[in-house]
Amino acid sequence: MSFFFFLALPLLLSSPPPLNSYPYDTSYRIDCGGQTNFTNRFNETWLSDRFFTGGSTSPVAETHLFQQQQEQTLRFFPISFGKKNCYIVNVPTGRYYIRTFTVYDNYDGKLHSPSFDVSVEGTLVFSWRSPWGDDVSRTGAYSDLFAFVKDGEADICFYSIATDPPVIGSLEVVQIDPLSYDSSTTGNNLILINYGRLTCGSDLLGAGFTNDTDLFGRAWQSDAEFRTGNLNSVKVIQTRRNVLGTNQRPNYFPMHLYQTAVTVVGGGALEYELSVDAKLDYLVWFHFAEIDTSVTAAGQRVFDVFINQRNVSRIDIFKHVGSFAAFNWHYIVKNLNTTYLRVKLVPVVGSPLISGLENYAMVPRDLATVPEQVTAMRALKESLKVPDRMGWNGDPCAPSNWDAWEGVTCHPNKDKSALVVSQMDLSNNLLSGPIPDGLSASSLQLVLLNDNQLEGQVPEELYSIGVHGGAIDLSHNKGLCGVPSLPSCPLFWGKGGLSTAGKIAIGLSCLAVLGILILVIYVCCIRRGSNDYDFALPQDLISLSAKRNRYQRQKSLMLLEMETQNANGFPSSNSR
Repeated sequence: MSFFFFLALPLLLSSPPPLNSYPYDTSYRIDCGGQTNFTNRFNETWLSDRFFTGGSTSPVAETHLFQQQQEQTLRFFPISFGKKNCYIVNVPTGRYYIRTFTVYDNYDGKLHSPSFDVSVEGTLVFSWRSPWGDDVSRTGAYSDLFAFVKDGEADICFYSIATDPPVIGSLEVVQIDPLSYDSSTTGNNLILINYGRLTCGSDLLGAGFTNDTDLFGRAWQSDAEFRTGNLNSVKVIQTRRNVLGTNQRPNYFPMHLYQTAVTVVGGGALEYELSVDAKLDYLVWFHFAEIDTSVTAAGQRVFDVFINQRNVSRIDIFKHVGSFAAFNWHYIVKNLNTTYLRVKLVPVVGSPLISGLENYAMVPRDLATVPEQVTAMRALKESLKVPDRMGWNGDPCAPSNWDAWEGVTCHPNKDKSALVVSQMDLSNNLLSGPIPDGLSASSLQLVLLNDNQLEGQVPEELYSIGVHGGAIDLSHNKGLCGVPSLPSCPLFWGKGGLSTAGKIAIGLSCLAVLGILILVIYVCCIRRGSNDYDFALPQDLISLSAKRNRYQRQKSLMLLEMETQNANGFPSSNSR
């Protein structure tokens, strides 16, 4: 899959005043490879590198080429960290704008730009193949998309092709309106990948590049290099007047987008051509505003919209919204069978006019591993201390066109709604520690954990794989126990060593022994006199014992005397 990108450009103007009405405040701008937080001249906060699963850092080779601080360092993922590495960012469930800056700039001195794939939320979105173009390799490129995060984690993962180390210069994750870009109709199971976001008649604008803030964090590229046809007839129109209907829910399109436009003179058409990938659906978004004061009524500017020679709509901007007001309209191109998308605005009355154009590939989300197994597999990774080289990062099974985690085999579940782990071959990997509870055995058919250094009690659920027709091998481990064919576990031994009950029992026993020890110390060292070297009971206890002994002797003498009297014939006191 190819991708659309922006070339890195310098910052331009000072920051705008904040817009407090925007209701979404979750955003992460990560300076990959950077060591410190900073705030740029547009009042955007950038974080030092974090949320990664592995890799190393490096400056670019020629830092003077990059005027933005977050572009001057990168994180790369050597094969020693495994074929799959990720940034995993905890965020609220919702819709997000995700932008990456990718740069090589010969940081490693090898003159070999790497080949790798990038996924977002378990779906392949960008593919980089060596050799990159010279400009992109040296100065880098921006790529972006919109995706819905369902599980509270935004996963951006990198998959090495052959042994090439993937690279990333910066990462932005910005929460946006959940209803943006007509998601109420298209749903949340599509990822919209940017294949062109143009501002017509203007230079580059948007978050991080100019003071014309885009609340979603979008950057808008000049349309000049995408125009085709009779370029000499193109005329740029600009205004400083406010344009109504901008920065409003759900898309929050910036006002500056509608304060410039292009039209034509002499009655010709406006034409654009964008590169795309075939066999995908595309969401094409048009932006219009009648900012020409000579147009004062409906019917004075009317034009038809053609996409790849097909007439898809007739537009009369003034009729829809009047003058100096934003009007946007979108169209979905189904199963495009070419590698280009051509937009042509053909005049009917007057000349056509356009303020902006966006084109997004509508990529269906790939199947993901069922959440319960993701949790269990991550617990297994931590418990067994699975080494980095195995690449156990992100989703265990997704994207489905990648290999699953090393040693793991997956397949779709019965209703084809998710992926499940069916085999897990971790033999001969020097794994250590206990096998955790919670590893679902319902879909597992083969588990090979032999020839490691595992210990502790084997979870019954895991061992039941063999009972239900599967196969499991736990042989040649350091100290597994508790199931047939393995030794019995020692007293108080649990799944991961001593059980909770065993630990409590040992703790109570220790407390009892400690109490006795304290009592002995008290008796021997604290209560004894300075010349008392013999063990003896405290004085109060001796006194009490003496009184008790005297009472017992007196009682015995009295009983003896009574028995003697009875023996000599004296009557009992109960005789009548």
